Amino acid sequence: MSRMPILPAALCLLIAASAQAEGVTPLVIYGDDDYPPYSYVENGQLKGIYTEIVREAAQSMPQYAVQLRPVPWKRGVLMLQTGEAFALYPPYSWRSERPYVRYSVPLLMEQLVVLCNREVLARRTLRQWPADYGGLHIGVNAGFLLGDAKQTAALQAASIVFDTAKGTRTNLLKLMRGRIDCYVSDRLSAQWELQRIRREGAPGTPMQAIQETAQLASQQGHLGFTARRPATYPYRDDFIEQFNAAIVRMQHSGAIRRIVDRALLP
Repeated sequence: MSRMPILPAALCLLIAASAQAEGVTPLVIYGDDDYPPYSYVENGQLKGIYTEIVREAAQSMPQYAVQLRPVPWKRGVLMLQTGEAFALYPPYSWRSERPYVRYSVPLLMEQLVVLCNREVLARRTLRQWPADYGGLHIGVNAGFLLGDAKQTAALQAASIVFDTAKGTRTNLLKLMRGRIDCYVSDRLSAQWELQRIRREGAPGTPMQAIQETAQLASQQGHLGFTARRPATYPYRDDFIEQFNAAIVRMQHSGAIRRIVDRALLP
């Protein structure tokens, strides 16, 4: 996978000035800094499947000079809400919950699952989500939405206690150490991070085995654009149209499938 360095602010300004001088529009797109293997920072570099998809699509739009920058997910969502950020990847399409976001065409399908630790499985039978999970402490990533208003009401009715933490790795470690009972995550993200945790042999409290107990609805990741401050982003509609066209071309050519395959190589 190619690498995207995080550029110093001064260098970013020089790039922007040069781009403007050449009639190219500079803009910044933010990516989740802690959602491997989709979007994450490693050794000071923004990497991941979505990072590569967005980067390749942007390279086919020469009239835009796109910089990709990492941001904590919860902060990034707030930046979309206020209009401070032009775009952020990879939100799911929750239009009623986030009316301030416009969405690109889908980039990739993710499968949400519930993972629980051995201690919980020893004392409770978990067959139906969310009815059988009442009273359990369920980990979720900060800023993550589990569903629309109807689904949220069902979860509240089941008396599920949600425990937020930043990133997949933190939540998995909490789950394996018995600090939460279960964790809702994208399956691939959890599997990828579990492999790293086991390979590194994380020190500390002994790790419990964990098991997938429920498969939730699949969700599609998008590039989300702020609907706020239109005068600040007069190019927004054109960029969305061209970006969507680039993604469709990449889907038809197999480019996205190749990016996913490269990311999952051992």
